[in-house]
Amino acid sequence: MASPEEQLEALCRGAEHVVSKEELLQRLESGRPLRIKYGADPSAPDLHLGHSVPMRKLRLFQEFGHEVTFIVGDFTGRIGDPSGKTKTRPMLSEEEVQRNAATYAEQASKILDMSQAKLVYNSSFFEHLGAGGFLELASTYTVAAMLKRDDFAQRLAQEEPISIRELLYPLVQAWDSVSMKADVEIGGSDQLFNFLVARDVMRAYGLEPQVVLCYPLLVGTDGTEKMSKSLGNYVGITESPGSMFGKLMSIADEMMLEYWRLLLDAGPQEVAALKADLDSGARHPREVKDELARRIVAQYHSEAEARAASEEFRRVYGAGELPADLPTCVIPRCELAGGKIWMPKLLKLCDLVQGTSEGKRLVQQGGVSVDGEKWTDPEGQVEVRAGMVLRVGRRRFARVEVSD
Repeated sequence: MASPEEQLEALCRGAEHVVSKEELLQRLESGRPLRIKYGADPSAPDLHLGHSVPMRKLRLFQEFGHEVTFIVGDFTGRIGDPSGKTKTRPMLSEEEVQRNAATYAEQASKILDMSQAKLVYNSSFFEHLGAGGFLELASTYTVAAMLKRDDFAQRLAQEEPISIRELLYPLVQAWDSVSMKADVEIGGSDQLFNFLVARDVMRAYGLEPQVVLCYPLLVGTDGTEKMSKSLGNYVGITESPGSMFGKLMSIADEMMLEYWRLLLDAGPQEVAALKADLDSGARHPREVKDELARRIVAQYHSEAEARAASEEFRRVYGAGELPADLPTCVIPRCELAGGKIWMPKLLKLCDLVQGTSEGKRLVQQGGVSVDGEKWTDPEGQVEVRAGMVLRVGRRRFARVEVSD
């Protein structure tokens, strides 16, 4: 069993904010299993590698013998977390939230031992609170204090509206901590304000405030924004080995070391050694990225599948061959006019892009080809032939068939 000091070092490694190390060490020294809280709002149906950064620390808490509660924010998800948002988020329906949350437990099991974890929907914390209890909760914090958060202050300065429900979000999230008497809450660095509000609210209810552990946000595959399903720059933890490997190979070279640090828990010495090898030319960036992708894919699938994904990637992108599992896109003949269709619409029908505007942009950027020939006309009509192969970017393919 790791000592309290060893646990502290491992849990705080890579953390961006710890409030506070002294409090955490004191609780670890108590010898009792700590109550660890992690919440995810089901604003999208997939958990991705960005979620895995704090969730891997949750698994570490489990290995140290502590009690992990995975909270599915079916109530907070309907409100919408304002953290980092420049505009009011649309309110999700109960049906949307439930649909997105349906597979969270299965996805979380890719990282956590769910047989040893509690899965809780946070709507259950509000079943008996009632209107009076909600008013009491609202009285624990002031509007002035709430408006100090950076994103709210920025929106006020830009005269962007802030809804009352957004002001309530941190309090509703804090009620989760009060209800489960959390010892520690863990999450991304964008949650710092919400977690600190929870500490104040817990004090107001006579509870010892939770320790806060915040880890850096993982930048998505686009290299600019945090990983997000809505931005399309994500790697889902349940994606196929080939898809996961291909997305990881697409990240910029300068992002590799951060991925090693956050997704593989590489320590300072390992990261420094990798950087020295890259700077000196001892290792090629492609080789280091291939190892990174294989190790991450192996975490969520297997070593054999990771090796196969690496070999397939080299075969396709090194030799210019087509993937062995080339997906087929069936186009109804009624979608064609004289056997032709607008290229961006065809890309959308084949699920190669999210919308026709993205399709037009990719054509203009030279990222679309038909049977190996680049397609350059964003307004052009392509003649659809059975068996033709579409390629978008480096890793999206589809073989086209036509049905009556």
